[in-house]
Amino acid sequence: MDNPVLVEVTRGPLVESRHRGAFAVVDPEGNIVASIGDIARPVYPRSAIKALQALPLVESGAAEALGLEAPELALACSSHNGEERHVNAARVMLLKAGLEEDSLECGPQWPARMEDVAVLHRADEMPCPIHNNCSGKHAGFLGLAKVMGVPTKGYVLPDHPVQLEIKAAVESMTGAVLGQDVCGTDGCSIPTYAVPLRNLAHAFARFGTGEGLEPGRAAAVEALYDANVDNPYMVAGTERFCTNIMTVFGDRVYAKTGAEGVFCASIPELGLGIALKCDDGATRASEVMMAAIVDALVEQDEDEAKGLQRLLRPEISDRRGAHVGDILPVEEFSGFLGRM
Repeated sequence: MDNPVLVEVTRGPLVESRHRGAFAVVDPEGNIVASIGDIARPVYPRSAIKALQALPLVESGAAEALGLEAPELALACSSHNGEERHVNAARVMLLKAGLEEDSLECGPQWPARMEDVAVLHRADEMPCPIHNNCSGKHAGFLGLAKVMGVPTKGYVLPDHPVQLEIKAAVESMTGAVLGQDVCGTDGCSIPTYAVPLRNLAHAFARFGTGEGLEPGRAAAVEALYDANVDNPYMVAGTERFCTNIMTVFGDRVYAKTGAEGVFCASIPELGLGIALKCDDGATRASEVMMAAIVDALVEQDEDEAKGLQRLLRPEISDRRGAHVGDILPVEEFSGFLGRM
């Protein structure tokens, strides 16, 4: 089936571009509360499930054994900008595990912001794996390997004990079978398994509530949820959607982006999980989709509504800063969400 157009990009009086997509809103029992498009087709969730990938680090006791603090747990779930606080926190995580930066196998990446790129240029330095947006996640993987007593080298490979633990946790949370037939390689070199949106949404309904989980896992999801919503800057960074929406709503909403237009979210007070995919992989559209769903579901005070508005309808500006267009949900999409 063809997914419907959910987001439009305007310029002047006309629609210039359109983005198709699908989403699922699911409760902790796995019931579909709302959906649009094909939510049964497996999609690569990429970085949107980093919080699930961090579960073995916490529930094994490794995070406690390493003395990881809440901001560092948030960084283990992050796709950060490579800002100074992010990089320094990743270094601290490695130090607590008794490891050096050369243990990271995520590959080098330039920081996301020009300000941070300029710092490296002025120092005549090139980016290293510690600047990679996944370095916090990988530092967590390495810490887990150390506490498990398994080799740290090759921790990104599918058959490494760390990756097998992560795969088992994601399978358990989503209810999906993660076989080689749905396995790819993520940008940071770890396995990424395709999962239907409805399963991802179910996982994040349980992630936000702990419902249906045994006590140890329920405690782990609570610790990770709290670490993320209490430290939103560590999850992404300056002027990033994930950081901004969690700053607006505090502990009421958790949201995490993944590459190629994927998003997952939890709204504990409603007992709901959300997963969405923009077909063409555009982040600008997936962010608006997520903002529109949160807008429809969550009752807001004046400050929350104001904070969400700029995420719901981002403006397009010309090179001089003049407002020339908008990115916004289509009328049909907004109307459907309003009936949820």
